[in-house]
Amino acid sequence: MADYDEARQLLAAAFKDWRALKGMADPEVFADEVFGFHAQQAVEKALKSWLTLLGVEYPRTHDLSLLLNMLKGQGQAVEPFYGLIEFNPYAVQYRYGAFDEVGAPLDRSAVVNRVTELLRTVEAMVTPKRQ
Repeated sequence: MADYDEARQLLAAAFKDWRALKGMADPEVFADEVFGFHAQQAVEKALKSWLTLLGVEYPRTHDLSLLLNMLKGQGQAVEPFYGLIEFNPYAVQYRYGAFDEVGAPLDRSAVVNRVTELLRTVEAMVTPKRQ
């Protein structure tokens, strides 16, 4: 059974991380690992909100691929969001371990847009339809 209150709370927390992302546009002020952590957190909380709406219990995990696969197992259209798995290492590995800057820096605008798409998708499910 869906728990809309819990789903709304999780989504509200996801939007807090999303707002932090929007404020971290300057890589000279906020390192990629800090920005990436908030991207991962916003995605994780949104996915857990989605699972909650479906009445699915989720494990205590930061693993975005596990959460996405749980949603897919429920018949949900999560394919557009599989690219967000790239933020898995920001949850723990880059948060507490060495961050080796490899490749290009994060495209912060693109990340915000991708996270926004997920949050808006879940928000549409959480928000009651007006008659």
